This record gives sequence, structure tokens and C-alpha cells, in this order.
Amino acid sequence: MEQKQFSPTDSHFEHSSFQHSPSTPAASLSLQPIAYIHSDFSEKFGIPRQSGLVSSLQAKIVFTEPFRNQDCIRGIEEFSHLWLIWGFSKNQRDKWTPTVRPPRLGGNKRKGVFASRAPFRPNPLGLSSVRLEKCIPTSPEGPLLYISGADLLDGTPIYDIKPYLSFADAHPDALGSFSTKALEHRLNVHCEDALLHLIPKEKRQSLLDCLSLDPRPSYQHDPERIYGMNYAGFDIHFKVNHNDLFVTEIIPSHEIQ
Repeated sequence: MEQKQFSPTDSHFEHSSFQHSPSTPAASLSLQPIAYIHSDFSEKFGIPRQSGLVSSLQAKIVFTEPFRNQDCIRGIEEFSHLWLIWGFSKNQRDKWTPTVRPPRLGGNKRKGVFASRAPFRPNPLGLSSVRLEKCIPTSPEGPLLYISGADLLDGTPIYDIKPYLSFADAHPDALGSFSTKALEHRLNVHCEDALLHLIPKEKRQSLLDCLSLDPRPSYQHDPERIYGMNYAGFDIHFKVNHNDLFVTEIIPSHEIQ
């Protein structure tokens, strides 16, 4: 049977009792972090622009009081994926604008703030879908959640955690606008073994995958420019020529003055 298409009109909502007007009082909401994330990114540059793009990235969620209670996560190990609602703690501004310039559009095209995932929003909240790798109910740090695929800066506050439900949350036929083309863009990463072996073995593939996503702003194309990103306690220097990224130097962060 052919599915009937739904075309919403005002008549669908004529029975709503809520009446909004300019004089309607604003409903404010105060949030407190329930947890903080520990990740390999101490700076924003180089973090994947969306969760799940680098599935091997590991992170740890540490709860705060009074949520440092194993009852708060009872049964969470029965789910494979989670939603994290978190705060753009390093991107807060006093004012927001109705339009933003997504970096993937070269920084010169505007989209509505609600038609983007830009960090500069009326309410600076982010949403990430991650895989739950391991749950530890008790530890010296309280309950711990080990996750993968996170796109979060070290120390990011987490405001809520919800189970991901594939039957309700997954929409394979969803349209992705300009972000779909960005997903198809991958660089060929070249890194000498002597440099790559400076990175702990379990973190090497994640680094290469992050670099392949092209951390640069889309409007920068100078093949001689050296970029730097901090990852897992190392400063990674690289340059990009067309579709090839070349790692030029890897230095332990503590050696940089």
C-alpha cells in the first residue's frame, strides 16, 4: 500500500491551546554538568566536525556529584550507543546572530543558525552520538563510561546522557545538505614511520583518520603553510597539497616552550 504523504497546514494545529505573543514570559532553564569528558584533544583544531566520523577515537566520561552514583547508570550497559548533550564551553559569546558561516562552505556563505551545527548558538548546546565501549560502575573516580567516536574537547561539560534507539533515531534516507559533500572529502595522509611511531600504537590510526578529514578551514589552500594540531599530548605539524597531507613533524607537547 502506498504511504500517504503528510503535508502540514495550520489546520492540523487548530486545537492547540497555547497562545504565544511578544509578551509571553521567557521560560529560562538552568543547567549543571552531570559529567565531564576526557579526550585526546586539548585544542579545538583537529577535532572531527561530527561524532562517529572517526570511530576509533576513545574518550572517558567522569561524573560529578551528586550524579557520581552507580544507580544513575544502572542498565546503561544494555545499550550499544548513547546520545550526549553537551556544552560548547570554549565557544560562548554574549551575542548570537541569525546566520552563520559554516567552515565547510569556505567561510563566505551564510546559513541560518538552526540550519547548521555551528557552535555559536542562542543556547550553546551540542549533540553527539557515541558508542558505549565499557561501563565501570565503581572506581576511585566513581562510575565511568568509556566511549568511542566522540567529537569532543577534553574537559567538555556533559549535561545529559540518553540511550540511542536505532528504531527511532536512525533515518538512513535523511537529507544532509552541504554536509554530505564534506563527508566525501578525504585526504591521503603521508606520515613517515619514524614519526608515526612516536604516537602510542593504540592512537595512531585515530590520528591518521582525523588528519584525513582535513582539519583546515576550507578557504585555506596554501601548500607551503604548516598547520599544527594537538593530539594525545603531541603537537602534530603538517601541510596539504591538493588531496595529499604530509606530516612534517611530531613533537611531545611538554617539549614545546
